[in-house]
Amino acid sequence: MPAVRNKGPGRLLIAVYAVFAVGATSRALYQILTKFDEAPAAYVLSAFAAAVYVVATVALTRHGAASWWIALAAVVVEMTGVLVIGTITVAGVVDFPADTVWSDYGRGYLFIPLVLPVFGLLWLRRTGRVLNR
Repeated sequence: MPAVRNKGPGRLLIAVYAVFAVGATSRALYQILTKFDEAPAAYVLSAFAAAVYVVATVALTRHGAASWWIALAAVVVEMTGVLVIGTITVAGVVDFPADTVWSDYGRGYLFIPLVLPVFGLLWLRRTGRVLNR
């Protein structure tokens, strides 16, 4: 029987994505509503990351090819964001006045933002075999 995205290890993956979706969304909303003028680019980027986590969470919970493709797109955007923002912040190319979820490869979040999309991509690869049958 093919793997279902929201069963077995997929439940843990979805739970971690959900925690990041709630955490990043609430943090970004607070920052945007209370101190947007201090670091607008960082806070908008954090809100974007939160939206990516929300989309990934919802798509991972659903069945079907369309949800699989949406989840894949969200996880690829997440991985790209973590690598790009992580690299430019570590290299000092851009010095945000405030950290984002993806700054320094997610150092402020125990590097979970760096490894989470890897597990997401592996899980989608495993569950994507269903689409080819």
